[in-house]
Amino acid sequence: MSFEGHNAIVTGASKGIGRAAAIELARRGCNVGINFHSDLAGAESTAAEIRALGRRALLLQGDVSEQAFVEGMIQRTVSELGSVDHFVSNAVYSDRERMIKADMKGFRRTIDVSMWGAFYGLRAAAQQMVTQGRGGSIVIVSSPHAVIPIPTAMAYNMAKAAIDHMARTAAIELAEYRIRVNIMHPGWIDTPGERKFFDDEQLAQGAGKIPWKRMGTAEEIGRAIAYMLSDESDYMTGSTFLLDGGISLPWWSNRDSGEQ
Repeated sequence: MSFEGHNAIVTGASKGIGRAAAIELARRGCNVGINFHSDLAGAESTAAEIRALGRRALLLQGDVSEQAFVEGMIQRTVSELGSVDHFVSNAVYSDRERMIKADMKGFRRTIDVSMWGAFYGLRAAAQQMVTQGRGGSIVIVSSPHAVIPIPTAMAYNMAKAAIDHMARTAAIELAEYRIRVNIMHPGWIDTPGERKFFDDEQLAQGAGKIPWKRMGTAEEIGRAIAYMLSDESDYMTGSTFLLDGGISLPWWSNRDSGEQ
């Protein structure tokens, strides 16, 4: 699963799943453009790990909800690294409150980053890959929220459902150019994003209800994303990779083993 000589962009790569994916790609030979919005220290830490692996790291600070920035980010990567061979759409924003009480500014921000940001990145990366003429691979990091209507997360649920269908449509449109587009559905992963909403005790209690009895790690998702981008998964496009410890199973219906 070598990416020697390849170049990738990962959005939202200063922490969590984005950081893990960027480092995993570098470990396998890829140079990486690290997109981030405000966490400069986190992005520099990611870049330092990538450079320690002997790969090039390019810091790409900006807001993925701005189309002009995203298109410029792609062109800067081509200018400095030479190409965009792989693209990971991971940047996200989410507020949690019930729809009838939602602050519409936060609601719209969730849609702008999580849906429009994913689209702008997918479109600009695909345009570049078509121009290069040698194919490519794209992973859209989505969520089981795309199919499970988790309360207090309506905007996030809507955005994730939209980008799933976006990715499948893109997979059909881009197949003739040998560009693969796939969807990653991480389960409940221990990331700074989750710690925005839950404390240690709540995370521990929630993890105990998951069939696999723990939260996932960003590194596990990063390894899966690297596989999805690699030639090892050449026959995979328009697919959804679910890695969730069984959280999507009907765990609430499970009975004690002694019951009939």
